[in-house]
Amino acid sequence: MGWIENISEAINYIEENLTENITIEEISKQVCISPFYFQRGFAMLCGYTVGEYIRKRRLSLAGNDLINTNQKIIDIALKYGYDSPDSFTKAFTRFHGVTPTSIRKGAIIKSFAPLKLNIELKGGYTMDYKIVEKEEFKVMGISKVFKYENAFEDVPKLWEDFFRTGKNQYVCGKYGIGNDKEMKGNDFEYMIADDYDSNKELPKEFITKVIPKHTWAIFPCIGNTNKTMPEINKKIFSEWLPNSNDYEIAEGYNIEMYSDPTKYPKGVQDENYYCEIWIPIKKK
Repeated sequence: MGWIENISEAINYIEENLTENITIEEISKQVCISPFYFQRGFAMLCGYTVGEYIRKRRLSLAGNDLINTNQKIIDIALKYGYDSPDSFTKAFTRFHGVTPTSIRKGAIIKSFAPLKLNIELKGGYTMDYKIVEKEEFKVMGISKVFKYENAFEDVPKLWEDFFRTGKNQYVCGKYGIGNDKEMKGNDFEYMIADDYDSNKELPKEFITKVIPKHTWAIFPCIGNTNKTMPEINKKIFSEWLPNSNDYEIAEGYNIEMYSDPTKYPKGVQDENYYCEIWIPIKKK
C-alpha cells in the first residue's frame, strides 16, 4: 500500500472510531506507519494535526446530534470524549460560535466534513535535493519539549523568545532541530543550536547534544522562510517520500539549517534568503 493510501486508510479508521478513545499510536499501528511519520505526514498533507482533525469532526457530529436527537447535552458530551458539560460547552462554543443550549433554540451550527484524499496521477514535479553522508556532530543551544498538537504555534514562539531574551548572544541559531528519536509521535524536543564550540561558556539552561551519523536528504529553501519552509516540508511528505522507491525516514529528526541566523527576523523574509531542511534517510 502506498503512503498516501495509508493516510486515507487512517482517516477511514478515525471516522469509524470517533466515539472511541483512539490514540495516535493506535491509529498509526492500523496502517503500519510510525507515529512520528504519521503525525508529520498527516499535518503536512491534510493541513491539520491529527488531534485537531478528530476534535473538529467530533464537535461537528455533536452539533448534528443536538439538532437531530433528544439526547441530553451531558450524554452527547460523554459520547464525544468530554468529561464534563463545562469542558464540552467551552470547546463547542469555540468551534460553533454558539453554546450547545442555543442550538436547540434554532442557532446555526458549523459543519466540518470528513477529509477525502484524491489520489490521482499528476505530471512530473521538480524538487531540488541532495543526498549527503554526515558523520555525527555535536551542537549546543536551548531545548524545549512540545506536543505535536500545538507545534505550529509553539515553535515560532520559542524562536521569538530566543531573540527577545538575548539568548542569541551565546548561540546564533544556525539549526532548528526537531527530535522524536523513538518516533512515538506524542511529543518531540525542539532545539535552537549552533555547532559545538568548547571555548564558549554557556548559561546553565543551555545543553549540548550529539546528532548521530546519518545519510541525509537535504532540501534547499530559497526565499521568505515563512512561505518556503512549509511549502518544501509539504512537498517532502506529499511528493518526494511517497514517490521515492529508494529511501524512507531513518530516524525521528528534522533539521532546519539557516545560512545566516543573525538576520532574523527581517533577513529570513528576504526573497534570496537561503536555508535547508535535512531529513535522515535509509534504503528501503
